[in-house]
Amino acid sequence: MKVLLLGKNGQVGWELQRTLAPLGEVVALDLDGGEGLVGDLADETGLRTTVTAVSPDVIVNAAAYTAVDRAESEPELVHRINAAALGVLAGEAAARGIWLVHYSTDYVFDGSGERPWREDDPTGPLSVYAKTKLAGEEAIRASGCRHLILRTSWVYGARGGNFVRTMLKLAAERDRLTVISDQVGAPTGADLIADVTAHLVRSILAGTMSHPGGLYHLVAAGETNWHAYASFVIGEARRRGLALKVKEIAPIRSADWPSPATRPLNSRLDTTKLRVDFGLRLPDWQFGVMRLLDVILDSVLS
Repeated sequence: MKVLLLGKNGQVGWELQRTLAPLGEVVALDLDGGEGLVGDLADETGLRTTVTAVSPDVIVNAAAYTAVDRAESEPELVHRINAAALGVLAGEAAARGIWLVHYSTDYVFDGSGERPWREDDPTGPLSVYAKTKLAGEEAIRASGCRHLILRTSWVYGARGGNFVRTMLKLAAERDRLTVISDQVGAPTGADLIADVTAHLVRSILAGTMSHPGGLYHLVAAGETNWHAYASFVIGEARRRGLALKVKEIAPIRSADWPSPATRPLNSRLDTTKLRVDFGLRLPDWQFGVMRLLDVILDSVLS
């Protein structure tokens, strides 16, 4: 079995290299694939040539344009990477009869209401990034290829920057922090996403799937807002002995922190379909964040 993994150096892609390795040969690419291979989603010709050269059994795409605010100023490039490239990959998958696994986002919804979004709810993207991610989903479905699209939200990883590291840094430098409190979702670890993906790919390759794939929501269990998330992280860090300067963590509204791209207020995703179809139990969001804190604080406090 051979997997072509795109976006190997992103948060999810880095973890996927670990979780997919036991399943077979993984050809993992970043922008410059090397050896004549191309992992750059902006290079449509290179993508086609790469799929032909690798001849994979499954394509897993963890690459994307994710700079949400910057996307507002370069929509053509964002569309090429997040939408047009998915049409290319899906077309190649359809022609070969292989599977395509792709990651999408809660941003495809308009953020209204207070209940978790289901897979069949109407979409309503608010930004260039969100519109192109939805267009990527639509390109995959239109191709007729066998696919899994996994929508997730508030993704973090132990590798590189993340919200937890940022909050701890600011809490060590400032007396007062302001954090948005009216956006609600579930912080979801890249390691959890990669673990679940490997489980799904294994089901694909073993021929044990009793359903045709399609669209699923994948996030950690529970919900929080950014302010409560920050308070949890800082409180837990203090409990473990980390000295922090911050004395106040003040809640603010999204309207008080304007940005080029509009974010949805309700990022809750209903994962019932995923859990039932694949027999999974998704851990509470606090579990993954505590594990991330273990990694960060072990290096700081040791």
